[in-house]
Amino acid sequence: MAQAPAVVRAGADGRLRLATKVARMYHEGAMTQAEIAQRLHVSQSRISRLLTYAARVGVVRTTVLPPQGVYPELEDALQQAYGLGEAVVVDVGGDVAEVTPALGAAAGAYLEATLTGGDTVGISSWSASLLAAVESMRPFREPVVDTVVQIVGGVGDPGVQVQATRLVGSFAALTGARPVFMPTPGLLGSAEARAALFADTTVAGVVDLWPRVTLALVGIGSLDPSPLLARSGNAMSAADRRRLLDAGAVGDICLRFFDAAGRPVPADLDARVMGVDAAALRAIPRRLAVAGGHEKHAAIRAALRGGWLTVLVTDVETATSLVQHRAP
Repeated sequence: MAQAPAVVRAGADGRLRLATKVARMYHEGAMTQAEIAQRLHVSQSRISRLLTYAARVGVVRTTVLPPQGVYPELEDALQQAYGLGEAVVVDVGGDVAEVTPALGAAAGAYLEATLTGGDTVGISSWSASLLAAVESMRPFREPVVDTVVQIVGGVGDPGVQVQATRLVGSFAALTGARPVFMPTPGLLGSAEARAALFADTTVAGVVDLWPRVTLALVGIGSLDPSPLLARSGNAMSAADRRRLLDAGAVGDICLRFFDAAGRPVPADLDARVMGVDAAALRAIPRRLAVAGGHEKHAAIRAALRGGWLTVLVTDVETATSLVQHRAP
């Protein structure tokens, strides 16, 4: 860590005295450089040089004091550990149910601050955290997204699959985007059924949009389904789950499963998924996941190790665990 510059003390010369005076007028007196220049009858460029000198020799030192509940150092550590473009750490902890509302609110605030126009946004079919994010957002006055498209079909029974439609539709209404829905289940019973649906012109029109996606909004799943999916007919059978566990899978994004190192797990399931494939998903320029809670630590860590994400919104307990236990 670089040391703070030592204040020049010996024989305080005229330059140092003037730099100190200028620094006090600027930082403590809230005067502009132009006002100081006029007061001292020197040029504004000299005032600028004196302020730079004051900082260099330690007359002026900058200290940032983060407010309680803000974790810039932990966010920086998370970004450096996994090569993330950005991390948002939320002052909450506990299981998935406890952290979801806070993560959703933080993700919604992040999107409100970073959506500036021109994006084609892809949204995974089901994520309680993403739904919480969208529900927390306020409508934009002007369109900030061109198109929002579903990048994997619905998961679970029809009552749960409608959540995907709600998610895409609500996000489109808030951002002024054109909504494009995937009118199929996310997981089919056979590869033949998937091939037939991909040949359908309506489905093909959705699939054609996937390579244009510039921002993907996704959740991170574990091998244990969420309580809602478990109650409502989780589309993945017990046999599917056993084969994935045997292959070393620890989590998924958009029904594309990966092992503890973040490597894609080849599975028969892949040929039945109505959604973007792993390579295309990881080629999307910005990939934001909203995920946290004790139950998701292993899956989130694996997703980060495998480079599946560029932005992560998570809770402070999860972030701390991720930084402390980076190695496979």
